[in-house]
Amino acid sequence: MELSDANLQTLTEYLKKTLDPDPAIRRPAEKFLESVEGSQNYPLLLLTLLEKSQENVIKVCASVTFKNYIKRNWRIVEDEPNKICESDRIAIKANIVPLMLSSPEQIQKQLSDAISIIGREDFPQKWPDLLTEMVNRFQSGDFHVINGVLRTAHSLFKRYRHEFKSNELWTEIKLVLDAFALPLTNLFKATIELCSTHANDASALKVLFSSLVLIAKLFYSLNFQDLPEFFEDNMETWMTNFHTLLTLDNKLLQTDLVSNAIQFLASVCERPHYKHLFEDQNTLTSICEKVIVPNMEFRAADEEAFEDNSEEYIRRDLEGSDIDTRRRAACDLVRGLCKFFEGPVTGIFSGYVNSMLQEYAKNPSVNWKHKDAAIYLVTSLASKAQTQKHGITKANELVNLTEFFVNHILPDLKSPSVNEFPVLKADGIKYIMIFRSQVPKEQLLLSIPLLINHLQAESIVVHTYAAHALERLFTVRGTNNTILITAAEMAPFVEVLLTNLFKALTLPGSSENEYIMKAIMRSFSLLQESIIPYIPSVITQLTQKLLAVSKNPSKPHFNHYMFESICLSIRITCKANPDAVGSFEEALFMVFTEILQNDVQEFIPYVFQVMSLLLEMHKNEIPSSYMALFPHLLQPVLWERTGNIPPLVRLLQAYLERGANTIASAAADKIPGLLGVFQKLIASKANDHQGFYLLNSIIEHMPPESVDQYRKQIFILLFQRLQNSKTTKFIKSFLVFINLYCIKYGALALQEIFDSIQPKMFGMVLEKIIIPEIQKVSGQVEKKICAVGITKILTECPPMMDTEYTKLWTPLLQALIGLFELPEDDTIPDEEHFIDIEDTPGYQTAFSQLAFAGKKEHDPVGQMVNNPRIHLAQSLHKLSTACPGRVPSMLSTSLNAEALQYLQGYLQAASVTLL
Repeated sequence: MELSDANLQTLTEYLKKTLDPDPAIRRPAEKFLESVEGSQNYPLLLLTLLEKSQENVIKVCASVTFKNYIKRNWRIVEDEPNKICESDRIAIKANIVPLMLSSPEQIQKQLSDAISIIGREDFPQKWPDLLTEMVNRFQSGDFHVINGVLRTAHSLFKRYRHEFKSNELWTEIKLVLDAFALPLTNLFKATIELCSTHANDASALKVLFSSLVLIAKLFYSLNFQDLPEFFEDNMETWMTNFHTLLTLDNKLLQTDLVSNAIQFLASVCERPHYKHLFEDQNTLTSICEKVIVPNMEFRAADEEAFEDNSEEYIRRDLEGSDIDTRRRAACDLVRGLCKFFEGPVTGIFSGYVNSMLQEYAKNPSVNWKHKDAAIYLVTSLASKAQTQKHGITKANELVNLTEFFVNHILPDLKSPSVNEFPVLKADGIKYIMIFRSQVPKEQLLLSIPLLINHLQAESIVVHTYAAHALERLFTVRGTNNTILITAAEMAPFVEVLLTNLFKALTLPGSSENEYIMKAIMRSFSLLQESIIPYIPSVITQLTQKLLAVSKNPSKPHFNHYMFESICLSIRITCKANPDAVGSFEEALFMVFTEILQNDVQEFIPYVFQVMSLLLEMHKNEIPSSYMALFPHLLQPVLWERTGNIPPLVRLLQAYLERGANTIASAAADKIPGLLGVFQKLIASKANDHQGFYLLNSIIEHMPPESVDQYRKQIFILLFQRLQNSKTTKFIKSFLVFINLYCIKYGALALQEIFDSIQPKMFGMVLEKIIIPEIQKVSGQVEKKICAVGITKILTECPPMMDTEYTKLWTPLLQALIGLFELPEDDTIPDEEHFIDIEDTPGYQTAFSQLAFAGKKEHDPVGQMVNNPRIHLAQSLHKLSTACPGRVPSMLSTSLNAEALQYLQGYLQAASVTLL
């Protein structure tokens, strides 16, 4: 793409369209940008736009698009093509710092992020002048520019806080210190002086103190690994000024710091050496009365959030992101005080709780906030230890949780109107949810129909809490780690539960409520076959929801639980009636086709997993609807996205397991396509194991004649990869593959194919790979495959008995006994640095494994061999019968005593002897 006005105009129009709420306009625009992303000058066009466009919205959109482009493409991944041409990389690094510093803050933050992504890859070796360019800007005196530099430096250097010590790291930190430490110190001193000069200017102080916060963060990062000499020499400057900042009292800088002050008290009171400060009963009473109780109250801001911003309220309340709220701070203070003064504090608060409840009883409609505070106070008092999974795991024994539940929680939930006093309803539901491991089972069973009823509440918070509480109750485990609430106990409520859960998704504000969808998934999982009568209605509603959200997927958790629920519906129904698979395909394929045609990237990995699940359930040949899709699955564009690879490989494996003959006859021309996919995957260190999964399925299931002409080429590719970049993961997969090949085609065929590539290669593979590395193989099935394969090489390969390969016979047997008896060798050589899929930066849809689409582990050896040790003994007996005397003499001359002892054990267990 040329850097022309026409291209700038085109790009502007497409960026505008990506902001359109209508998916019919937005998606094609996103597709267009994706298609031109690989073109030369594309990133430079984006930078030109964000500098020169007259429209602010286009500038911001261009900056976000640019940052995401950098995040996806900057890293050069080994074995994969470079996604940004070198001239563009040079131009970006030359222009991005000045552009970032001259941009408004909104855009500055995006470009600063982009610089830190580039810096993580290129700094310092490939971007040596970055520091100089940044340090020079400190002289500008413009704090907008200075803060831009500091923010970028912070994002670059903060990784020093968690990197492992290494020579490369020390070298980099030294380089940074040489260039940055002195200018940073001078900037620190100058900024402190400016704070004195502008002590009466609130807006100036705000900017200066934002700089000081960033300077402090940089000081922390640069001193984290060790105390550098420079900072040691300048300690007085830094510490004196830090002390000044700690003791500073400027009225203009004071904010509403109540929650921070309470949090401070909470952290002090938990420490044993400050215990004496709180021992006086008057002090405790004063803190409880003047600090805790007033801050427990439900304030106007809480009420507003509850009604108008329920999503944020739920996030803060359920997920614990209310760290800075007064309520959370007061709650933490109660817990802190209870650590040493549980008795007195409980006594003081019991009086408050009782008086609050009395006030509520006088006039509920006016005084409901008193009861809310009382519930919150009881919860804070009773909670000693808590986990996300189990709720409260340790409670204050001085608080009778069951009595409070029966007297004060149940009555609210039993009231005929689910819409009256919504805050108290939410409090009551939350009480059940967090004390689910403490309240007796009979009380939980009493509350289940009440919770189901509250799924109909108009308040988003109330029906969300009801769904969340049910979902959590269904996971509680009782004695012997069994599920506490059983499917049988839920039987009377199945219909109303499912009806109300799906109805709740139609309530305003909850059409994509992840808590409700998670409760649907958990209900299916608990109820199992009792949901079968409702499946036709349920699957219709799930597919309609899927169709609706696929237009604009925006809630990842909701989407994930929705696909899990679909998988559960399929599993539960088809377990009882395998023929039902066809009706699921009928219901789902239309939506799946639309998702694939519209390339809804977020959903494609899920669709492949559900299709695999359906296909694996077929007992006969593959239906034609799947065969029509097969050629499309081999298209290179699908394999470009990391998130597609695991589910696509699994889907192709399902095709090969169920329809290898159909593929061999009807789609014979597709075999090179399958092998092309294998070749692409095998070349990548991140995905080579997926390539082996596919190759193993081809070898195991395809008719031998359809693969014959490609076999030698497959081995040549594998040897090339072994030669160029051998990794432990590759070796393990390679060992499993050659042993599977040996089981399928015979040991002689394996020896012949190796030796046809290069004379004596079979011996080299045995000596250099199989014998020394077999101990690294992990996994039951993998070890079994290798054991059976090696047994075949030892006992069914004539050249092992009468050529130069004979010298390897005993070492190979010894290695096999080691595989049976020695611990797995899980060492990985120091020089191996894996690129983990998680480490590759990018916004590609990550692979999200569906738990309920899980595949059963497949054992290709199956019933052919039950016990590999017995199988070895029987095979050796058979060999010794064919050539009497040879086997015992080979064993006695070179097998070590311990291995020989193990072998005697196998022979005895198999009731055979060696002749």
